[in-house]
Amino acid sequence: MIALAEMADAVLRCPGGREKTALSRGFAAQWQAARARGETPEIGTALPPLHPARPEKPELLSPRDVPHRKPGTPEGRIALLHAVAHIELNAVDLHWDIIARFTDTKFPMGFYDDWVKAADEESKHFNLMADCLEEVGSFYGALPAHAGMWRAAEDTIDDLMGRLAVVPMVLEARGLDVTPNMIKLFKQAKAESAVAALETIYSEEVAHVAYGSKWFHFLCGRFDADPKERFHTLVRKYFHGDLKPPFNEEKRAEAGIPPDFYWPLTA
Repeated sequence: MIALAEMADAVLRCPGGREKTALSRGFAAQWQAARARGETPEIGTALPPLHPARPEKPELLSPRDVPHRKPGTPEGRIALLHAVAHIELNAVDLHWDIIARFTDTKFPMGFYDDWVKAADEESKHFNLMADCLEEVGSFYGALPAHAGMWRAAEDTIDDLMGRLAVVPMVLEARGLDVTPNMIKLFKQAKAESAVAALETIYSEEVAHVAYGSKWFHFLCGRFDADPKERFHTLVRKYFHGDLKPPFNEEKRAEAGIPPDFYWPLTA
């Protein structure tokens, strides 16, 4: 088995959505099998690309240029599924990138276990969304997508605490806020496959946010930093804009993020 950082780098350099997620899930299975045997696999080192490889489609546009479609229409629901698929594919790369890019920071093996599991689940989520798109006669790449998804990774390329604060604890936490309404929308449309896929994503994303909170607090303890103050400083530095309510306070609390972390960052 190759070193974990090399696995992560290989996923980042694989362009196709289905191919990337198959590689991701295969590497995750290898890692998890080794860990189940009681092994401590090599972490290794890597020089990951600044930007992950991507398929030729979808066309990536500035957020303001992505067409807006009414979510209550069939076209709008397809656009929503496409947007979620795009988010999930970016999440696959974000979780492997945190493994590949920050190998100079020493962590317990649990850190790597968590992010491998998160990358594996994000790969599953992308495939669920891609399946839903194909079920309604579309596919991932059929519509333009948001080009700003990777900006948080670029901004925090040399700041692991910033990465943990902004990616899982802000961006993924936002998914906990908005997914219940998406599920309601697809239930109203009697889109059973989409409902089942989104419910799976919703239940598993709580843990991904929790991983971010856990390891952010771990580093704050290592550096004797106040977690709330450091979180506010890093989000104001790296997140472009204010946090926007309403917040899913129950699920955020379940993930280890109390209200006094995010409410002070609203407008």
